[in-house]
Amino acid sequence: MFRKFILALLVLAAVAGGFFVGHKVGLRRLMPSQERDRNEPRPVAIPQVPEQLRESSRAFSDVVRIVGPAVVNISSFRVVEPANGTHPFRGTPFFQDFFDWPFRDREEPGDTEQGMGSGVIVSEDGLIITNNHVIEGADEIRVTLQDREEFPATVVGVDPKTDLAVLRIEKTDLATIPWGDSENLEVGEFVLAIGSPFGLSRTVTMGIISATGRANVGIADYEDFIQTDAAINPGNSGGPLVNIQGELIGINTAIFSRSGGYQGIGFAVPSNMARRIMEQLLSTGRVSRGWLGVTIQDITPDISRHFGLPEVRGALVGDVAPGSPAQEAGLQRGDILLEFSGKPVADVSSLRNLVASAKVGSEVSLLFWRDGEQLRRSTRIIEWPSENPEAVASVKPLEPSYSKEDWLGLKVMVLTREIRRQLGLAPGEKGLVIVGVRPGSAGQAAGLRKGDVILEINRNVVSTLNEFDRAVSTAPGDQPLLLYIRRGERKVFVSVPPG
Repeated sequence: MFRKFILALLVLAAVAGGFFVGHKVGLRRLMPSQERDRNEPRPVAIPQVPEQLRESSRAFSDVVRIVGPAVVNISSFRVVEPANGTHPFRGTPFFQDFFDWPFRDREEPGDTEQGMGSGVIVSEDGLIITNNHVIEGADEIRVTLQDREEFPATVVGVDPKTDLAVLRIEKTDLATIPWGDSENLEVGEFVLAIGSPFGLSRTVTMGIISATGRANVGIADYEDFIQTDAAINPGNSGGPLVNIQGELIGINTAIFSRSGGYQGIGFAVPSNMARRIMEQLLSTGRVSRGWLGVTIQDITPDISRHFGLPEVRGALVGDVAPGSPAQEAGLQRGDILLEFSGKPVADVSSLRNLVASAKVGSEVSLLFWRDGEQLRRSTRIIEWPSENPEAVASVKPLEPSYSKEDWLGLKVMVLTREIRRQLGLAPGEKGLVIVGVRPGSAGQAAGLRKGDVILEINRNVVSTLNEFDRAVSTAPGDQPLLLYIRRGERKVFVSVPPG
């Protein structure tokens, strides 16, 4: 047995020796000389990088080298007032620690607080565009160029509704970034973000355009953001987002973050919007926006079926203001706006931005859906009138004269003089006011609430309890119920799921 074991070891040793000899021979074949000294280092393999990849890398470096001098650091200073508090955006996921907000938790009165952001030089004579929140409330603003030269900056104008600001420094022959056309951006194309995250000036990050037309984010009143995954962090705010041609396509504004740092979702104001705002601030010192005069709401699948619309798109007209351009064009509630001056209306946000950016006094064409067909009208846009605070509806606890405790789950009352007065309604206005919504009901699921005034059900006027009862009881049980309601100063359509 022992001899067999020794024999097996000898066989294994012979096989292993042959392997290593063969492996050694194989290695020797790779050597240019058989007499190579053992102590000489082995040759290092150099990867064969495709020339196209080398050119792409050089192209990005070229873009940064060209546009980098047009990116500036912006420092804002404010003397602390004798009061305690924090900046208004603290604690929100979009603004949490992103902006390196200049007015942090206040210390002692008389102390100076400093914040940092970024900016873009857009003209050789010293015009700089940045975010409004970077310089808002500052007592002093200083701009640092790439060569570390510092200049005091003056505010040309601001537009809080888009969170943009225009500054000027007394310097000429400055490097600039050419404007790009944000209207032609494609999701997936490469972009570069440049700025001073955490005070680290001239930081460049690369990514792609993740989405366009982002709205309802909760950052500004007028939103049409470019979304990117290029790394953006506190201090990048106001800096440029550029394409691979070195063109300015956006102003970095905010990130979505639960940690305060980069999580792959950043937002930039499109260059076309920024340029339009800047030109108005330069020419008039303020921003004027177009007004159509309609109350609108988004289209849902249920609403599109109610109105016979083949696809879920557009903006549903809930009300038309008297004497407005919309009324002159013949728009009616229930119309669905599909195009504005030849541009498709995807939803409420897109229509709002299109109308706001329309030149005051210009003639626009409207394509809308009514009773199963498309109609086209023209009208002339006027300037947005002074905004009135929206009335908040409230109803004192009253005993309902009628209760509909079924799948709809609503308690309603006929409008009386007292209820009209409480709701701020015009004398003689008809409808039924909701005074209760049962938890877990279809009415609650649809978002109906106390104080809403029901004007129509399935396009039929309801002003009495009998009309309400008839409209609800005769509605098809397998289809949503379409309610037209007044909520405060607005009139909207609400789709209630079937019971």
